[in-house]
Amino acid sequence: MDRQIIAIGGGGFGREINELKIENYIIKQSNIKNPSICFIPTATGDDKDYIETFYKAFDSLGCKTSHIDFFKRTIKLEEHINNQDIIYVGGGNTKSMLAVWREWNLNNILEQAYKKGIIMSGVSAGAICWFDQGITDSFKDHQSVLPCLGFVNGICCPHYDEEPERIPFVKTTLESGVINECIAIEGYCALHLINDMPRYSISFGKNNDTHLVTCKNKHIEHNKIDGVEKIIL
Repeated sequence: MDRQIIAIGGGGFGREINELKIENYIIKQSNIKNPSICFIPTATGDDKDYIETFYKAFDSLGCKTSHIDFFKRTIKLEEHINNQDIIYVGGGNTKSMLAVWREWNLNNILEQAYKKGIIMSGVSAGAICWFDQGITDSFKDHQSVLPCLGFVNGICCPHYDEEPERIPFVKTTLESGVINECIAIEGYCALHLINDMPRYSISFGKNNDTHLVTCKNKHIEHNKIDGVEKIIL
């Protein structure tokens, strides 16, 4: 069974329940009529409104929905994760989210589930967490390059066109040699990786895209990611 990650740069049910284009796309990748999907909202401290919105969105799409709390009594994680078809990780504070996950061993449980073919997906923090590193605004006063789970290679930046500090930070970090390249995902766009490799750039609202950002001869370049096909929903 293929390993799949669908990393959303911004947008989706967390902003508005409208056409649910990217949510429908995620569900279809499971090839199951009523897939089981589990929401992990750790990055917002298990925000109640965010959880309720998840249920409204994915219940309306015929999914078998659930979520995991870490700030109330916590269920048996491995058993629950392994009974899912899809995992969806919400946005928020990536650094805090990963710290909680590691304390509960969820990072290893998710990695084994990923290898078994359970689809990993998410937005913002839930997009970058799967990569070696991510560009995060977990700190109030600055952007940072954060070590992540390392399920797939690369350094990922979400909200690339949406938040004004993102492009300058990526530019400075490339120019200084801290990183060599960056996978940039714009808002209302998702990068779909299959068997650890980027395969599709999914635009679901503003004809946005994904880019491989590099610095050559002190010039920032935005190129198409090798092997990636663009899909407009």
